[in-house]
Amino acid sequence: MDRVDTHLLSLIQQQAGLTVAEIAEEVGISSTPVWKRIKRLEKAGIIRKKVTLLDASKIGLGLTGFVLIRTTDHSEAWIENFARVVEQIPEIVEVHRMAGDIDYLLKVVAPDMEGYDNIYKRLINGVDIADVSASFSMEVVKETTALPLTYAAD
Repeated sequence: MDRVDTHLLSLIQQQAGLTVAEIAEEVGISSTPVWKRIKRLEKAGIIRKKVTLLDASKIGLGLTGFVLIRTTDHSEAWIENFARVVEQIPEIVEVHRMAGDIDYLLKVVAPDMEGYDNIYKRLINGVDIADVSASFSMEVVKETTALPLTYAAD
């Protein structure tokens, strides 16, 4: 990747709805090479998908929680069942397998504490978990989906 690629990626990370012509004007090359670069970056898997980000609180999801899970079972069967269960709960928006004392970290969105409790019950009824604890966000200080591109350039 060169500087044009990283500039292009920076632009579309901030606003995926830009047209090829708008991107071309901003990066200083014509539309056809921009389109070809985007297609190459998609084919290489660098651009995984294009999405629209919603404001959770404006669609009734005012509570964000981070759920810490410990398990005593690390078998392939348990992991497959866990993956199946969390996939079936749309309010679980991120799942990370962790190194250290915590096995999994989940990001959960819910309308309120009662909504979270319903998510919690679906989770613990679907998979055997040794310990579950949660913390809830009071304020978002920083939130971005944009990855730093400093490390991507040739």
